[in-house]
Amino acid sequence: MDPNQNKQNRGDGQKPQNFGQNIMIIIIAAVLSMFLMSWGSDMMRDRSEEEVSYDQFYEMVESGEVESVNIGDWQISISVKADSKNYSPLIHYYTVRVEGDEQFVPMLLQSGVTINQQKPDTTGFIWDILIGLVLPFIFIFLIMNFMMRRMGGSGGIMGVGKSNAKMYMEKETGVTFADVAGEDEAKESLVEIVDFLHNPGKYRSIGAKLPKGALLVGPPGTGKTLLAKAVAGEAKVPFYSLSGSDFVEMFVGVGASRVRDLFKQANNTAPCIIFIDEIDAIGKSRDSRYGGNDERENTLNQLLSEMDGFDPGRGIMVLGATNRPEILDPALLRPGRFDRRVIVEKPDLKGRVNILKVHAKDVKLDETVNFDEIALATSGAVGADLANMMNEAAIMAVKNGRKAVSQQDLFEAVEVVLVGKEKKDRILSKEERRIVSYHEVGHALIAAVQKDAEPVQKITIVPRTMGALGYVMQVPEEEKYLLSKKELWARLVTAFGGRAAEELVFDSITTGASNDIEQATDMARAMVTQYGMSEEFGVMGLAKTQDQYLTGRTVLNCSEETAAQIDQVVKEMLKKAYEEALQILSENRGVMDEIAAYLIEKETITGKEFMEIYRRVKGISEPGTEAAEEETVAAGTAAEAQAEGPEEP
Repeated sequence: MDPNQNKQNRGDGQKPQNFGQNIMIIIIAAVLSMFLMSWGSDMMRDRSEEEVSYDQFYEMVESGEVESVNIGDWQISISVKADSKNYSPLIHYYTVRVEGDEQFVPMLLQSGVTINQQKPDTTGFIWDILIGLVLPFIFIFLIMNFMMRRMGGSGGIMGVGKSNAKMYMEKETGVTFADVAGEDEAKESLVEIVDFLHNPGKYRSIGAKLPKGALLVGPPGTGKTLLAKAVAGEAKVPFYSLSGSDFVEMFVGVGASRVRDLFKQANNTAPCIIFIDEIDAIGKSRDSRYGGNDERENTLNQLLSEMDGFDPGRGIMVLGATNRPEILDPALLRPGRFDRRVIVEKPDLKGRVNILKVHAKDVKLDETVNFDEIALATSGAVGADLANMMNEAAIMAVKNGRKAVSQQDLFEAVEVVLVGKEKKDRILSKEERRIVSYHEVGHALIAAVQKDAEPVQKITIVPRTMGALGYVMQVPEEEKYLLSKKELWARLVTAFGGRAAEELVFDSITTGASNDIEQATDMARAMVTQYGMSEEFGVMGLAKTQDQYLTGRTVLNCSEETAAQIDQVVKEMLKKAYEEALQILSENRGVMDEIAAYLIEKETITGKEFMEIYRRVKGISEPGTEAAEEETVAAGTAAEAQAEGPEEP
């Protein structure tokens, strides 16, 4: 059935969740600052002072309520007597001074008012500045500093341009080459770097220089970061680790400043290693195809300048990691920057066995465990997948009350990682169980009949959490790096086994074959456009691969007319493969019925049980027996006789 039946599309380009919160903080800070300034101004205005008119001032003096006055340049401050009836002694009254009033001083002296000459008072002016400008500025500074810390800035505003690389001193990475398995070629490429950091003298004596940089390239999960930490652990030098996104901020110039600070720190602790993970975040090509970004380009220019500027003899090594090398700027990849490109590929069969052994060091295993069989069943898995499978197997062993992990636990863990956990609570109707059973047996039967197909390991109709209502597990007898046209065709016919079985038995079709159809279409299109396996186009290349280490998707490199012809050729190939699947199942209808009935009863059968029923119904002897050898000899003799043809009379 379709393992991706319920798969939903999820976008990766989501906005940061705290973006709206940061905007809200800015708005609140601005409003509070305006409030502070307004409050400060109002407080200065309302500071227990009251202005009186000049005529009213004369009346206060004549009525004997004024005790003293302070005469300033432009105003007169009035202090009233404590026993004043009409004015409060707690309020400082003032009036505007009128120039040219000759009666002013005699009137004050006659009324017994003390006259003081007022000195310039700067206290109010300073207080105005403090309340109106300094305090709001301090408040805004604190708010911005708080925001910078929330956005990941190093040390707030004062540290916004500083590098926030995490530094591990000497052996603190805790990783050596012994912890990295399945990447022997990549390790070999990095051993020289470690040796140079240990023994720079023997290289300098012959005139050799340490490469300035090495770029680790490969699919996700293959161990690029682990390899970089292993280099630092083996070299026993300081190791600066950070991600390419750590350089990117909302403020212009921050990225370049952080690059400068990073290399300044590295110069102070040389010899050392700088590791920039996901370097494509700042190293994108400055080509207009990928869009312009001044801040990112400034950061990239600073990185290029720093890598050109430091002395390789000091022992500073820059390691970068990416799974999108095709989008990196050419200036970053030229000799003198990243001199070496270390390919960290998906591990082969031997590599997967070694990876499983590394992750099983701390896991208790019983005598049934065979890593070779698990490695064969996990073709295409990377180190992260295998580590996850080993952990899942240990969890299953504990759940089942066992003291050690068995081979069965490992195979179940493989299934959990690839197709999800069993959904035992999902109950299919009787009719759906029959449809699913025939669908899966159709796949398995065609695989058994075709000699170029991979052997069947397991058939199940137990639903899985990733959407599959059932599936057939096929495990190759040996790992292959090349696939022949016959093998691809066998896979194509096998993919249609489920749909063909539904049509043949139920005279109807369901949605269960959607993933089978998708896989078959992709395979047929690749045979036509990439592998040159069609008579119509021959060896003509019609597609290019993009994102080799991520999606591996292809883009047609031809005209619209040719693309239409490709569609027609692919359609004919799929039709022919489907007809062949129908024919094979029609010829083996009795076998299919018996195996399907057994699968409905048992829900899950092994490849061995499947082949025993197949041979019994077909009347084929078990391989390795005398009867099987006699059948093989007889078949060979018949083939020779057919090839020679009848004798002439």
